[in-house]
Amino acid sequence: MWAPVINPPRTALSDRSCVVLGGGGFIGTNLCRRLAASGVHVRAFGRHAHFPNQMDNIEWYPGDFRDTATLANAIAAFDVVVHLVHATTPQSSNLEMAGDVESIQASVAMFDTCRKVGVKRVVFVSSGGTVYGRAQQTPTPETAPTEPITAYGVSKLAIEKYLGLYERLHNLDYRVLRVANAYGPFHNATKSQGIIGTLISRALRGQKIEIWGDGSVVRDFVYVDDVVDALEAAIVDRSDQRIFNIGSGQGRSLRDIITMIERQLAMTLDIEWQAHRLQDVPASILNIDRARDVLGWHPKTSLDSGLEKTVDWWKRR
Repeated sequence: MWAPVINPPRTALSDRSCVVLGGGGFIGTNLCRRLAASGVHVRAFGRHAHFPNQMDNIEWYPGDFRDTATLANAIAAFDVVVHLVHATTPQSSNLEMAGDVESIQASVAMFDTCRKVGVKRVVFVSSGGTVYGRAQQTPTPETAPTEPITAYGVSKLAIEKYLGLYERLHNLDYRVLRVANAYGPFHNATKSQGIIGTLISRALRGQKIEIWGDGSVVRDFVYVDDVVDALEAAIVDRSDQRIFNIGSGQGRSLRDIITMIERQLAMTLDIEWQAHRLQDVPASILNIDRARDVLGWHPKTSLDSGLEKTVDWWKRR
């Protein structure tokens, strides 16, 4: 039985300065907006800001994550780096393994830059849905075996391990959040990642939706505001824990999600069912006790409420 750790008092979030790598993406946009609203000096770094008109009071620093010199200039004089960048998706990674290796190499180069310029902490968003593979225990705790069955999961896990090594060798402080299936506003539907945003956006456009398998797979869905809450907690956490699962702690089948979205939209989705994919595990549900006990974090948004907010955002677009 895992014993909770008493978390020392936190440093005020507004006392920190943060660079968000991948700040123009889905989670990055939501995080940067929240940090700026909280009074944090925040800089968003990335190749594209997908929602530039929503980035008020946020410094945008364009650049490629693989460009070490540009990245060094971007993160110099900042306390915290939040790492959201990855070259592939869970669906594409087994066909683009070289891209996944590139993500590992670029991340290690970034960690080296962080220690040289005096970054105090790296917060890395890993994958709660892929690092455990076909988990034997559900909900799955952080202590469970990590046996990923996709290159995406392998590379996320490798980056976690390199972070641990950099702390041991160079005292580079870090936190890892293994995030489940995040959904909510500012999702970029052009990427083949994020089933809820894809279902809603394609339904509103009257487009056919391809689903692999029979819809029985079970996933843990967490609203993006709750993910941002966890990221804020990880930025200021002073415990001796390093890895946290972030999800709802509950599983819902894909067929359940489709039914709920159809109810919200008052329409029937045009689904084209495809053959099951080998990289899709039957069930992925995270045990979130450690985040509750150590970070003082818990998901506040129910699936019904989160879907309603997400549908409303897509309709307003």
